Amino acid sequence: MSAVASGPLAGLKVLEFAAIGPVPFCGMLLSDMGADVLRIDRPGAHYDRYMVETRGRRSLVLDLKQSRDVETALRLASRAQVLIEGLRPGVMERLGVGPDQALARNPKLVYGRMTGWGQHGPYSRLPGHDINFIAISGVLHAIGTPEQPVPPVNLVGDFGGGALYLAMGVLAALRHVEHGGAGQVIDCAMSDGAASLMSMLYGHLARGTWKDARAANIIDGAAPFYGVYRCADGQWLAVGAMEPQFLRVLTQAAGLADDWIDTQHDEAQWPARREQLARVFATRPRAQWLELLDGTESCVVPVNSMSDAPHHAHNAARGTFTPVDGVLQPAPVPRFSATPSRVSHGPVAANEGGEAALADWGVERV
Repeated sequence: MSAVASGPLAGLKVLEFAAIGPVPFCGMLLSDMGADVLRIDRPGAHYDRYMVETRGRRSLVLDLKQSRDVETALRLASRAQVLIEGLRPGVMERLGVGPDQALARNPKLVYGRMTGWGQHGPYSRLPGHDINFIAISGVLHAIGTPEQPVPPVNLVGDFGGGALYLAMGVLAALRHVEHGGAGQVIDCAMSDGAASLMSMLYGHLARGTWKDARAANIIDGAAPFYGVYRCADGQWLAVGAMEPQFLRVLTQAAGLADDWIDTQHDEAQWPARREQLARVFATRPRAQWLELLDGTESCVVPVNSMSDAPHHAHNAARGTFTPVDGVLQPAPVPRFSATPSRVSHGPVAANEGGEAALADWGVERV
């Protein structure tokens, strides 16, 4: 298995200490962009080809309870530009591969720490999951029906507020190093990232243009022109006709009155109009609505299932999904014109490619 890769991060060495959720996803993003990511696994770790977020790196099993393996890990850290880990605060230090130990070997190292609650604070050493991290940040309260919040799977905390912020932090810290600065530690907390994702809405809340309630605002399901509707066959459509010119296309196709445009933002009429539009969409199967609206400026598209999404004409044309080792999965993003990303290979078993990586990195086991 070769470490040769293409992409804007080709040549970057990343040492990833195995974790769940955002750390492997961050490693996937960096690998897709060409980084040489070496994952340090615990003895007994298991992977299969369906663990898409672990694609594109090699694996080395080290028992960090053994001093010899700790030394090997530190030697690898001395050759890496980036280290990412997702253990609870204090664990890496107790294992002997914390920031002080690693940066002593490599002062230019970017040491990325991914946790739910952050490295300090009353909750920092408590367990938690995506639902907990987005709950304290105000995100979960904003999503759902008037009756109750609805967890938006684990996209907002783990991946949006976690992995993406870790990747951005790593790249920012690397730029600092490239301009003569020292390595540093990145404290990336999913609770912080989730709050950051809400920046625009917190601004609207302060201005008084956002209600601190669910399904009470223009983009959270209250407005009739921004929501989902069930068709006659039980399939769903997503409607985002926020601008008057787009709403006009929709209302004309649906046979609605022209006063929908003039009174679009009259919130007192929203409940009745949502019911009216729901009744209209329920008169035809989705295929008929798409035949009428698809490709128009109505901002109406199908709510695709995960099984259907890869086969949608737009996704197919852009190659949004790609097969890797027989597993259909999202392709690398974003797209670079001069240094295109690619999936170098699918997930590997624990310890696969690790010895070759040691040689490539110029590190000898103790």
